[in-house]
Amino acid sequence: MKRSLGKLAAPDDLAAQLARHHFTVLPIHLDHALRAGSLPNIHRDPFDRMLVAQAQAEDLVVITSDANIPRYDVRVLDAV
Repeated sequence: MKRSLGKLAAPDDLAAQLARHHFTVLPIHLDHALRAGSLPNIHRDPFDRMLVAQAQAEDLVVITSDANIPRYDVRVLDAV
């Protein structure tokens, strides 16, 4: 959805690129959904809230240029 809205530059062969670079696809679990629903109302985008919740639950870093994400209790790497 982000790509179709022009908010994410991603190749047409995204799945192949992720595999090529040894990324792991992270499924959404109930804990992630519950965390996303209980996050402070800093960000209205449900997809971004899910990313934050998953990063918190799995102790991951969110790579983003979104200025609102660092306002959550989550590690962030700025995507320039």
